[in-house]
Amino acid sequence: MFLFGNNFLFGYVVTFTGLLAFPTALAAVHPYTGEYFYSVGDAFIFRGGREGMWESKSEAVDEWGTVAKGINNGKSYIRFSKVQFFRPPAVAAEYGSTEGDTGLVQAVVFEVHDRDRIGYTTADGMTRRYCCTKELVAKTRCYPGRLIVQPHAGNEDWPWQTDIYFTDNDTVAYAVDEAVTISDTGMYYLWFVICDPNLAGVTISGQTTWKNPGGYLPGMMASYLPFYGMMTIAYLSAGFLWFTQYIRNWRAIMPLQNYITAVIALGMIEMSTWYFDYVNFNNTGFRPYDTTIWAVVVGSMRKCISRMLLLVVAMGYGVVRPTLGGLTKKVVALGVAYFIAACTLDIMTNVGTIDDLTSSARIFLVLPVAVLDAVFILWIFTALSKTLAQLQTRRQTAKLELYRRFTNTLAIAVVISVAWIAYEMYFKVTDQFNERWQSDWVTGAFWHVLNLAIVVVICVLWRPSEASMQYAFGNDASDELDFEEQQPLAKPVVQAPSGRPSVGAQPKINTDVFSMEDDEEGKME
Repeated sequence: MFLFGNNFLFGYVVTFTGLLAFPTALAAVHPYTGEYFYSVGDAFIFRGGREGMWESKSEAVDEWGTVAKGINNGKSYIRFSKVQFFRPPAVAAEYGSTEGDTGLVQAVVFEVHDRDRIGYTTADGMTRRYCCTKELVAKTRCYPGRLIVQPHAGNEDWPWQTDIYFTDNDTVAYAVDEAVTISDTGMYYLWFVICDPNLAGVTISGQTTWKNPGGYLPGMMASYLPFYGMMTIAYLSAGFLWFTQYIRNWRAIMPLQNYITAVIALGMIEMSTWYFDYVNFNNTGFRPYDTTIWAVVVGSMRKCISRMLLLVVAMGYGVVRPTLGGLTKKVVALGVAYFIAACTLDIMTNVGTIDDLTSSARIFLVLPVAVLDAVFILWIFTALSKTLAQLQTRRQTAKLELYRRFTNTLAIAVVISVAWIAYEMYFKVTDQFNERWQSDWVTGAFWHVLNLAIVVVICVLWRPSEASMQYAFGNDASDELDFEEQQPLAKPVVQAPSGRPSVGAQPKINTDVFSMEDDEEGKME
């Protein structure tokens, strides 16, 4: 059994290392299913997508007419596929069958730094005009009734534009299936714009495919693919070392070490699931709901159990006290609340989404998680203070040194976390248009790395060994003495089998941290 477990983990590491050796990919499919345009100033706009994209490789641009095999072909583009526009029949009935073009929808693709070239800001600096009027012709060289687009000097074809016309009394207008070549790296936007008030009720269907040189993974998410692969290898390596020690010293395993094993296993499953989720996303352009939901649930469970583990360790479970007593239900309740909040946030952020959440929606979902994290931190350090005081009073130097190292680790982690949160806030506030999209992934990846670092420290401090039981409750004379002093002076009377009372029988102590047969907190302290 020992050899099989180690060979399995070794094979898993080799497999992931081989997968990471292939070129990683970098965009996605944006489907449109009858959505309406939004009124923005003097225009009606439908935002068809927003993604960071890398430039096409020079050889791919030179051979653009050729068909390359696979997705990692070096070509970067935005391709229109069966994009159609539908106007209300009542509007179409206003025109005859031989009137030619009777409505216009414009599509425009632009890079974030070209955003000021779309539309015109009036002299007061407060109003943005998108549709051309006779008064604006001289100022912008635009055409009345069309979107105002001010081309680059020396490149009249950028920002890219195309026209989609309704003809005669037709209710449907068809966009040409074509591709926009991406020749420069940047954050790109696709807008569909209507300047005719009669077309306010138009809807859109079809899809656009955004492809980067290596695949369909959006640019802002691209770096997560190799990151999750490396994190999977890291967790597998930590798990390999931990399980090796666990099996070698299985006779001296503390209950607390079983929970550490569960956290490592969940981390391994979460990271590998995210990796394959991104591989599938990159290959198809769609986020697989089943895989993503599984990754989210496992990840939320890992976060929940990790925080509960830190809390019960801080309380001295298995070291200072054999059970949490009446606190068990409170710890479980806090953990369940955190799991629900974290799961909701991660599902809304990841499941089926391509673009980022809006800032307001994200704040609404992040707030409960942040509050519960604060509760965990406050409770953990309060419990640590009590545990350190107990160990110092009992003069248990080995356990005291162990908990001092644990406390220092958590204190450093909290300081780093606060500093990183401040950096994240600065990053988001100063990058409202995602101009630094290529490094955006770091803000999320940091928390996975920090969590792994804390798990590794806990594994080192509480690693299974022949001497690890010296830290267990009851293996120190002061533990037994202190526990006896907490019992009632009058010894309980227990009815013996013969019917005679037996004096001095001690009640059985429940040592399961998650048992619902709780002792009162006061009896354990």
